[in-house]
Amino acid sequence: MKKLLIAIVMLASSPAFASGGNIHLDHADVDITDQASLQRGAKYFVNYCLNCHSMKYERWQRMLEFDIPEDLLKQNLMPSNAKPGDLMTTAMNPDDAANWFGAPPPDLTLEARLRGDDWIYTYLRSFYIDESRPFGVNNIIFDKVGMPHVLWELQGMQKAIFEEHKDDSGHESHVFKGFEMVKPGKMSTEEYDQMALDLTNFFSYMGDPSKLKRHSLGIKVLLFLLVFFIFAYLLKKEYWKDVH
Repeated sequence: MKKLLIAIVMLASSPAFASGGNIHLDHADVDITDQASLQRGAKYFVNYCLNCHSMKYERWQRMLEFDIPEDLLKQNLMPSNAKPGDLMTTAMNPDDAANWFGAPPPDLTLEARLRGDDWIYTYLRSFYIDESRPFGVNNIIFDKVGMPHVLWELQGMQKAIFEEHKDDSGHESHVFKGFEMVKPGKMSTEEYDQMALDLTNFFSYMGDPSKLKRHSLGIKVLLFLLVFFIFAYLLKKEYWKDVH
């Protein structure tokens, strides 16, 4: 048991566990109350992610909470044979996926809760050209990633700039310094960053859809306790006013 506790502490404190290595994670200014952003994120997810990645612990009707009319949901986002109450699964065969990518693409329902919003936001913006990889790309925070850069037409193709670094003991390492655009995409850098934020926003909401209700209820509970404390204090004073 002692060894197990030590291993858990070391894993939790590891930079690789927290952020995918020593690479800085960019802050994702997530706002799950932004209905327009959630709608755009849902569109990008269906068009670019759902072909490979499922969200099988959520149902299509969840997107109605983004103020998307049901007729538009059925017409523009859902498969023609799906119903709003169906789970968001993918038609890709897991065995085929394992042969193509080395492993089946993970389900993304809880990805934001597992990785964190900043990790997803940075990951979507950190693909770079690497001819040594099967799909010709790698990712700064997910080394040797098996996923192709499916958003390359929007972002374009960029290369990573590394510098040689030698520590005091003489060991050399590659230090990431930034990206350089090689082939521009359909979106500007600012537009693509917004798209990545919209997708991150969508994942954040879908991973914890009760968050807004929970926070709202929490505020109401705290206000109730505050009012209850005032009356309880006044009642206590009334009971103890003659006790010295």
